[in-house]
Amino acid sequence: MAETAGAHFDRLIAIMRALRAPGGCPWDREQTLASLRPFVLEETYEVLEAIDTGSADALCEELGDYLYEAVFLAQISQESGGFSIADAIDAICDKLVRRHPHVFAREHGDTGITTTQVIERWETMKARERAAARPPGSGQNGDEATRVKTTLSGVPKTLPSLLRAYEVSARAAAVGFDWARSADVLDKIEEEVAEVRREVESGATGDLSRAEEEMGDLLFAIANLSRKLGIEPEAALRRANEKFTSRFDAVEHAFMARGRSLQDATLEEMEEEWQTVKGRS
Repeated sequence: MAETAGAHFDRLIAIMRALRAPGGCPWDREQTLASLRPFVLEETYEVLEAIDTGSADALCEELGDYLYEAVFLAQISQESGGFSIADAIDAICDKLVRRHPHVFAREHGDTGITTTQVIERWETMKARERAAARPPGSGQNGDEATRVKTTLSGVPKTLPSLLRAYEVSARAAAVGFDWARSADVLDKIEEEVAEVRREVESGATGDLSRAEEEMGDLLFAIANLSRKLGIEPEAALRRANEKFTSRFDAVEHAFMARGRSLQDATLEEMEEEWQTVKGRS
């Protein structure tokens, strides 16, 4: 199976090189690392959608597209004298072996390690690797300090904000900056809700910067609770979006079947139909 997969992968690389070669595809030859950013993001979300739909055929196709983007980026890098796709594969293989000593080294009787312990060790090892990569005397202020890798500097700013909050809090927790219990995070959420309530009840309608700040704090606390519970908040919110969309569409279809539009319905009528739809799902 490994040899077969390798042969197929070599074919993909050969196709990519042909597309980028002189006389290849003009569009492919014009692409840069920067120009591929939206396509990488698009393929990522299409993979997620295929997972959510449960379609094996769709997931197979989207994973192929996703893999193609990785090969494309590496080909552009290699052409400019940078890393190749082989270097990227070696890097992930080395990282996986290094961060799974309980599998590849069997240290300290790790055969009975739990999933929670695996995650904790993974984050701890990531933190140690980042610390080891910092040059000596990197704690001072100035331009040098801005270039030094810190605990949180590796979290991509391009991540969706809710997912980035999850990752930021996970890295902080890996170095011990965390709530002891999930219940403690609930207390923090209640505190943030109270602060948002105060902003709402103050009746401020002009400068909303304070309300925005408090809403951000509330969402960040919720992301922390998700992490403590082992729930990825972006996936949870995506499912909630789909549930709301499905129910709201059902409400609208019910009114359409009666020859009415939502614009003509009262809030009470829509709420009644919503409860009916909710009861069926």
